[in-house]
Amino acid sequence: MNINQLLADITPTLIDVEIQGLCLNAANVQTGDLFIALQGETTHGINHIERAIEKGCVAVLVDSQDLECAIPTIRIENLKQYLPALASAYYSQATKVEVIGVTGTNGKTSVAYFISQLLDQLGIKNGLIGTLGITHSKQKSRNTTPDILTLYRVLDDYHNKQINTAVLEVSSHALSQNRIQGLNITQAVFTNFSQDHLDYHHTLNAYRDEKLKLFELDSLNNAIINKDDESHSYFLNAAKNKNHWLYSINDFDDIKTTEQGFLVQLNGYVFEIPLLGEFNLLNIMAAYNSIKALGFDDEKVIPLLHKLFPPPGRMQKINNRLAWVDYAHTPDALEKAIITLKMHYSNHKIRVVFGCGGNRDQGKRAKMGKIASKLADTVILTNDNPRDEDPQAIINDILNGIDDSFELDITLDRQLAIETAMTTLNENECLLIAGKGHESTQEFKDKTLILSDIEIAQNATN
Repeated sequence: MNINQLLADITPTLIDVEIQGLCLNAANVQTGDLFIALQGETTHGINHIERAIEKGCVAVLVDSQDLECAIPTIRIENLKQYLPALASAYYSQATKVEVIGVTGTNGKTSVAYFISQLLDQLGIKNGLIGTLGITHSKQKSRNTTPDILTLYRVLDDYHNKQINTAVLEVSSHALSQNRIQGLNITQAVFTNFSQDHLDYHHTLNAYRDEKLKLFELDSLNNAIINKDDESHSYFLNAAKNKNHWLYSINDFDDIKTTEQGFLVQLNGYVFEIPLLGEFNLLNIMAAYNSIKALGFDDEKVIPLLHKLFPPPGRMQKINNRLAWVDYAHTPDALEKAIITLKMHYSNHKIRVVFGCGGNRDQGKRAKMGKIASKLADTVILTNDNPRDEDPQAIINDILNGIDDSFELDITLDRQLAIETAMTTLNENECLLIAGKGHESTQEFKDKTLILSDIEIAQNATN
């Protein structure tokens, strides 16, 4: 597309340049891209124009000032507000893909992963976009929900590949920043709501209000809502003109707990679910209702549920040891993960390794400390992703929620903390390594380390 055609309804320009794509992140620029330089969370895009040029961008849009560089540059005031229009104008096939949006404080990744698995088993080509990355695409994103240009680019490419269904994790940040504006989101799934991201939203009400936006979309037909969550009425009200699919753990006719998971009965079917935790029963019920809302009946869907497997780093068992790696990084998720092990292994003591991320909601740190010390038998506090904060200061915040009489260890080196916990794990103990799940790096102020909880724990058993 010629840049004049793209900008025809925004600003007149005499620049004659053919562009092959739109990009907000200089790291992801492809040859022929138009680079759009905007203010990000920590830096402005104009600081990365040279990198974008090196990677092959052919023109730049800026919002802040006129610039002189080696390629054509166009200044557009209030540039950010034109992102949806630019995205839909260039990636015109993106809105032909039907999107299932999954939101909630915890469980988004698992539910989206389960829905995608079920679609695969039903023979429906689909793309999965979220915390674990983007399937069927070369595009990358560090965010749970990619920026709007990446989303449109991916969905446009999906349509060209005849992938007409996408499952998208939708974060509160994405809703706040209008990253999903204009997408053909026909189904919304609500998992649960609890404290998180108050560093960004400031209040729980503001955080919840952002998530409600997904259920208010005009494109939405079906709303799948967890009625066991105390906030479910807000989501019901937001989706008052949509088809409601309410789900509950009590929808199972019978549940028996085993060390491997559950033996359940549902609508006349009896089968095993090889996943730990009642939260996973709810996650499966969310996915089941999502597929039902697409028009599939029990005869086709229920026999597939026992085949579901968890995404990487979500209650992932380590080799033949009673040790699990989980992404739990909120008070609610940590509590549920520990309770899960206590439920499935009632005769075992529980050991927990965890920390809290820097540059994130500080208010949850003491709460997580209190939960761990009340529910676990032993705790090792360590670094999560300290980012720009002092690691010891984060530990001190966690300690504010722990009674002085509780005995614990502090090992800031996360690799050493995990190795120590694994090599000293007794036969009558279960270990939970919480906070980072599938992540393969650890972020500090001045460096990023290669670090995988899963690999460290597995190697410690060899």
